Parts: sequence; C-alpha cells; structure tokens
Amino acid sequence: MNGALYVAKTGLSAQDTQLKVISNNLANVSTIGFKKDRAIFEDLLYQIQRSPGADSTEGTQLPSGLQLGNGVRVVGTQKQFVGGEIQITDNPFDVAISGQGFFQVTLPDGEIGYTRNGQFHVNGNNELTTAEGFLIEPAITLPAETVEFNIGVDGIVTAIVSGNTTPQNIGQMTLANFVNPAGLLATGQNLFTETAASGAPIVANPGEAGLGQTQQKMLEASNVNSVEELVNMITTQRAYEINSKVISTADEMLGFINQQL
Repeated sequence: MNGALYVAKTGLSAQDTQLKVISNNLANVSTIGFKKDRAIFEDLLYQIQRSPGADSTEGTQLPSGLQLGNGVRVVGTQKQFVGGEIQITDNPFDVAISGQGFFQVTLPDGEIGYTRNGQFHVNGNNELTTAEGFLIEPAITLPAETVEFNIGVDGIVTAIVSGNTTPQNIGQMTLANFVNPAGLLATGQNLFTETAASGAPIVANPGEAGLGQTQQKMLEASNVNSVEELVNMITTQRAYEINSKVISTADEMLGFINQQL
C-alpha cells in the first residue's frame, strides 16, 4: 500500500505538469505565431520480481513474469508546428508565412533568433524590427519619405517614395527552416534559438527549399484550439481525481490495519 501511495504521487505530479502545459496553451490563444505544446509521458522503472521467460521448473518458463511499475513522469514537452489560421489585417508591416519557415531576427547579444510572429514595426532609423525592437535579419531599411511599402510572396521588398512612382528594390527577406523544429529552444518573446537537437538553420528565399511564402498584410494566428484544450483539461482533471482517489483508498486501508492491530 505504501507503494501505491508513491505511484499515485507520481501521477498527481505528472497531471499537474500536464495542466500547466494546457494553461500555457490557453494563455497564448491570442498570441500571434504561437505554437502549442504537448506533454510527453513515460512510465518509470519497474521492479522485476520474476523475469518473463525465466525458468519456473525444469523445462518450463514464466510466460509473463512479475513486473511492478513505479509510476509515471513527464519526460518532455513538444512544440506542435502546425500552421495557424491566416488573418487579414491590411497593415503593410504585418507578414505571415504560408508554409514552413521562420523569420530571422538579430538578438542583443548578436545571436540569431527565429520567430513565426510577423508583427513588424519601424524604428527611428526606418529599420524593420519586431515589437521588442530586434532588427530583422537581413536588415531592411525603408527610404525616407516612403509612401508605399510592399513585400512579395518571394520575399522581395520594394518601396515607393514621394515624388517617384517607380518601385525601388530595398532588400530581400529570407526565411530559415530546421530539420527538427521541435528541437528549437523557446526563449519567450515569440522567439526560438538554435540547438543541437534542431540542427543548423537552412536559409533560403521564401518559396524555395521547401519554405513557405511571405504574405503581406496578414498574420498567422496561434494554432491553439480552445475546444481541444478544454477537453484535455477535463481529461487531466479526471486523471488527477483518480490518482487522488488511489491515495485516499490506500490511506483507508492503512487506517483499517491500524485499527485491527
């Protein structure tokens, strides 16, 4: 019975972590470019009291043995890079990626960060930045007196300045992709950074090397499905209650023994 208490304790801990993952998904249901997480569970080590296939008598073997589990744990979380719904905003500085890939930004320490959030802004130097002020990589600077700003599906950036109706090519927006996007390190601020698990970035123009196309005046919404997360929350709550019931039952059994002895 003491073993049951410890096993149920691992179940409570795992379901508590699962609920935290769900709550983070729901908290970011309106975060542009957010990718939902899922918790990954695994069972713990087993106490092998009788090994399967061991000899029970001469010429006979145990068909299954006796293996007692010690509970469960959350071994990791996995980002789900399923595309979110594309929303039309009519803001010229909003850009969505239709397909695979990440925008690249230069972080304060010089490292390159990656994001699916295309809510871009212009700083005091007419440079395209994220909401946190991080410059887009490669850098894109708008000419003075820009009256119209366009980004093609291939990432070519053009601008029309006052007094000249001919579009000027001012840069090329590139995207990056990874062999294993789920291996990226989530650092907050809608950013990811490269890790050994993600592999090196594959950088190319939009529409090339399997990358998606850039869609101006649009944004990619969070891929969190509120109904699905609510169902997961109910399932998690019931699993938590069941593990709590195991602890309560084991406690009652121990109490019964104490009363009888």
